[in-house]
Amino acid sequence: MENRQGRKTTKVGSVISNKLKKTVTVLVERPVRHPLYKKIIKKKKKFLVHDEYEKCKVGDVVRIIETKPISKRKCWRIQEIVGLSSSEAVKEIEEKKE
Repeated sequence: MENRQGRKTTKVGSVISNKLKKTVTVLVERPVRHPLYKKIIKKKKKFLVHDEYEKCKVGDVVRIIETKPISKRKCWRIQEIVGLSSSEAVKEIEEKKE
């Protein structure tokens, strides 16, 4: 999913790694139709994303927004956490039951 707000692009993807300080790796998938065979193919791309408060866990679904370059490969930042990872969601449900 991709949207343009003026000049800033937003994308939605899932966190696949949070091993770096204040940085997460986000995998963004988008469907593309093959030009000859017309089959829908998933194109995947990894982005290094700035996570200022280190709130993202592996498996979270996040919305990222384009920003000025923070480092050599990092020019995206977390806009919001759209969905929690399955393990985090289970923990929240158990806490509400108690």
